[in-house]
Amino acid sequence: MEFGYFTLSDNHYEGNTRSANQFVADITAEALHADRLGMHSAWIGEHHFNALGVLSCPDLVLAQIAALTKHIRLAPAVTVLPLHNPIRVAEQWATLDLISNGRVDFAAGRGYDRREYEPFGINFDDNQTLFEEGMEIVRALWDADGPIDHNGKYYQFEDISITPKPVQRPLPAYIGSFSKPSIELAARLGCGLIVAPFAAALSYGGLKQVAELYHETCAKYGTRPGRLMCSYFTHFADNPQQEAEQRARQIRYYRECVIPSFPSDPATSPPSYRYFIGMVERLRNVKPEDLGENSVLLGPPSHILNVLKKVEAAGFDEVILYVNVGMKPHAQVKDEMSRFMSEVAPAFEGKHKQRAA
Repeated sequence: MEFGYFTLSDNHYEGNTRSANQFVADITAEALHADRLGMHSAWIGEHHFNALGVLSCPDLVLAQIAALTKHIRLAPAVTVLPLHNPIRVAEQWATLDLISNGRVDFAAGRGYDRREYEPFGINFDDNQTLFEEGMEIVRALWDADGPIDHNGKYYQFEDISITPKPVQRPLPAYIGSFSKPSIELAARLGCGLIVAPFAAALSYGGLKQVAELYHETCAKYGTRPGRLMCSYFTHFADNPQQEAEQRARQIRYYRECVIPSFPSDPATSPPSYRYFIGMVERLRNVKPEDLGENSVLLGPPSHILNVLKKVEAAGFDEVILYVNVGMKPHAQVKDEMSRFMSEVAPAFEGKHKQRAA
């Protein structure tokens, strides 16, 4: 099992004095630190207008990281595809794949915050169908040897071929999923899948059930299953005081960043987002002591290792670690990343062992 660095650039906190510019610089430094530690990948989220996060252009940050590294894989977490023209998305990420010598893992989703759609003039209520059509276009442009035509509901074009082409053929593609329609789309398109354990537990019962549903759906469509990944909030704690501080940090993230961003009103949420309403209600009522292994990796290295062994047994290929969550200081983030790779990762087989050697 491989391990990666992950961030949504959460910076929407009461009384926060950390500027967006400083946090983007910290994230870039943390991703470079991840490469030095032998982490497999860096996954950087896309958010706009500081609704939750402050990093609006992960492709540009990852291009900088590509220029300074040779090993770490580069990925958005995720590209909010309905906000962009899919032809442009295909061009941008094919270019990054070229200049990084084939290190891109592309991931897309439809987002969940209406406030990120409206200034761009995109209809939030159409995001599911926009996303599905856009994802088909992006992959078709990468895979085609010559020009293609497309005549869809939202996009129409003739005789289009992008340049440059990606180095990887096919370029690995993933869909970020909180819902069954997203799992079905990933299976139908032959994409890999990225899920959050807390959402998997609420929607399906756990990661094992997600893996089973994904493989069953791939069999239904006759597609080859891709890699399975999950993201985990990660906090080291070696004594009760540290544990209390880390639990409080995670609760603050839910209450100040997530709950204001997730759809929560049935009157304004599209039907495909109704499952978020129950999720938001659960998060509103969560207490520090409620945070378990379906939500976070929190505790000493031995506990984190034991939880991840269950993730591995469920069939997951990679875990991306959200360490810099909840206003955790930059130096502490780097220290916890180092601890993970020295005290937890060696218990798992993966490319990180080759890098360490």
